[in-house]
Amino acid sequence: MSRTLFSFGHGYSAQALSAKLIPDGWTVFGTTRQAEKAQQFKADGVVPHLLPDDDIMEDLRSASHLLISAGPDADGDPMIGMLGDQLVRMEFEWIGYLSTTGVYGDHNGGWVDETTPLEPTTTRGKHRVLAEQQWTDLAERFGFTLHIFRLAGIYGPGRGPFSKVRSGTARRIIKENQVFSRIHVEDIARVLSGSIRHPNPGAIYNVCDDLAAPPQDVIAYAAELLGMPVPPAEAFENAEMSPMARSFYAESKRVRNDRIKEELGITLAYPDYKSGLSDLLLRMGQDASP
Repeated sequence: MSRTLFSFGHGYSAQALSAKLIPDGWTVFGTTRQAEKAQQFKADGVVPHLLPDDDIMEDLRSASHLLISAGPDADGDPMIGMLGDQLVRMEFEWIGYLSTTGVYGDHNGGWVDETTPLEPTTTRGKHRVLAEQQWTDLAERFGFTLHIFRLAGIYGPGRGPFSKVRSGTARRIIKENQVFSRIHVEDIARVLSGSIRHPNPGAIYNVCDDLAAPPQDVIAYAAELLGMPVPPAEAFENAEMSPMARSFYAESKRVRNDRIKEELGITLAYPDYKSGLSDLLLRMGQDASP
């Protein structure tokens, strides 16, 4: 099997995957629009392409595997918009599209799985549904080996609640029936690499841990780990928040992850936020003192 991945929109999750693949002899190409990130890619062993100036076609054609994680807009996926018909002349052993569980919309704390109808209420979720449909249409028309991964809220090294708790900016905003599903970035990489080993064209996977939880519980646990006071509770109805922050409370659901376990044989390294946060703190070399 050829071992070349082209990563379009080489962000946080894609970087976690490349960190698993490169030591196994893979070549990874990654796109970015920031020169600073391109330099970091080089340091990580990734061959960078700085958009929009770099010509990506030669490396894209040479790739056996394609990962798309660039954020869509009202026109859908930017890779499709940029390359159009050129894509249909390429052959990949595996294509992965990183979407979001936001495509399911609001279920007032109820359960969703991969068969749940897509009824997003946020603009971000609607853009993801459009991009998913664009890639699905291409896959059906041209026989692409497409796999869709709907990611829950992502956390991991450099992305966690500890800095906000330490700085005193963490907030425990309480909204009735509000729960989120989450996933550690290293478990995302575990799922993606599992799919690469066992491709199933057309498959859709929810990528989340086993414990959906209210956001205030996560903040409280982080504070306890640090040995700091738990921030006071604030009622959602009275909390001053930016429109972006408020939009994260617009949807509430619990996401089932049975398919990644049953079909891909995934055992999560961090099956809940408590195990994930405890490990993050340990890696940061910090003890429980404030």
